[in-house]
Amino acid sequence: MIVFGSSISPFVRKVLAFGAEKGLELELRSMGLGSEDPDFCAASPFRKMPGFKDGDFSICDSSAIVHYLEAKFPEPNLIPAEPRARARTIWFDEFGDTIVMGCGGKMFFNRVVAPRFLGREGDLALADQAEKEELPPILDYLETIVPASGFLVEDRLTLADIAVASPFVNLGHMDVQVDAARWPKARAYVDAILARPSFAAWIERERAFFAKAA
Repeated sequence: MIVFGSSISPFVRKVLAFGAEKGLELELRSMGLGSEDPDFCAASPFRKMPGFKDGDFSICDSSAIVHYLEAKFPEPNLIPAEPRARARTIWFDEFGDTIVMGCGGKMFFNRVVAPRFLGREGDLALADQAEKEELPPILDYLETIVPASGFLVEDRLTLADIAVASPFVNLGHMDVQVDAARWPKARAYVDAILARPSFAAWIERERAFFAKAA
C-alpha cells in the first residue's frame, strides 16, 4: 500500500500514523507540491496530498483513506462502532482537518511553504493574525474537553486523537508551542499523542529535513 505525498503535510502524517497504530506497512512515496507522478495523479486527480494506492484501487483525501483502512483492517479498532462515539470521532477528524489545520495552514504556508518551497514571500500578517486570533479559541476548546484519560473518545486512542494532534506538529516546526501555563491539559494531551511511536519517528525525520534545509 502506497501513500503519495510528504509527511510534512498533516493530512499525510495522519494517514501514516493511523496505519502505524494498526500495525500496517504503508510505503510513503515522497513527492512535493505539484508532482506529476502518474500514479499520484491517478489517485488524486487534483494533486492534493495524500494520494493512496492499494493494488488496483486508488483514492485520495486523508479521511477517505483512513476509513478504507479501517474497513479493510478492522483490528485494532480506531473508529468506534458505537453510534455516539463514532459521531464524536468523525467530528474530531473534521475539527483537526478543517479548524485546527485551517488556522495552522495559514501560519505554516505563509511562514514556511511559501518562502522555503515556492521561493516567494508569504503573507506574514495573515499568519500572525491566525496565531493571535484563531489559535487561542482552539486551545481553549481543547482545554475544556480533554478527559483525564488523555484520549478524546472512549478513553482510548482513536482516529480522533490522531487527526487532532497531527496539525500541531506543523506548529512545532514553526516554534509555536502550546503555552503550558495557560493550557496545561491541552499541552499535555498534544505532547502525549505526538510522543507515540506512530508519530515520533516521522516527526524526527521532518526535524532533520528542516535542519538540513536551514
